[in-house]
Amino acid sequence: MNGNRGPAGPGPAAPPRRTDSRRPAADAAARRHERERRHPRYWFAERLLLTLSGQRPVHWMLGHTLPPAYDQLAELAPGAPLRPVPPSHGIPFVRHCDEFQPRPGVIEAFARIASGDRLRALAFRLEHCPDRRWRCAAVELGGART
Repeated sequence: MNGNRGPAGPGPAAPPRRTDSRRPAADAAARRHERERRHPRYWFAERLLLTLSGQRPVHWMLGHTLPPAYDQLAELAPGAPLRPVPPSHGIPFVRHCDEFQPRPGVIEAFARIASGDRLRALAFRLEHCPDRRWRCAAVELGGART
């Protein structure tokens, strides 16, 4: 074999190229956080937070709640109980969210909502409906049921 022939035949050999499409991996905590955010409990916690902080109207949850939960939201939302309180003015966010499944098709979830130095509790129940969609069936805020 002479110097200008590559293993595949005559002609200059192409420089090696990277065929590995992987990117540097995110750290384990970031991957776990992103994986958790895909759960229905986080999706509903975020939507309930936006509704109860006055950032979205109650009817935004209309297709995602069962009638009793929608009525609960309609009673709670006008007061915007999760709205930021001066002087902190911190934008409320879901600090943590977890769930318990008492039986298949039911999730009882809680979320810790942080805003500045204030921390509030939000509890809600999700039910997997016959149309294969999760819907909010009940909402409680700060331990007081409405």
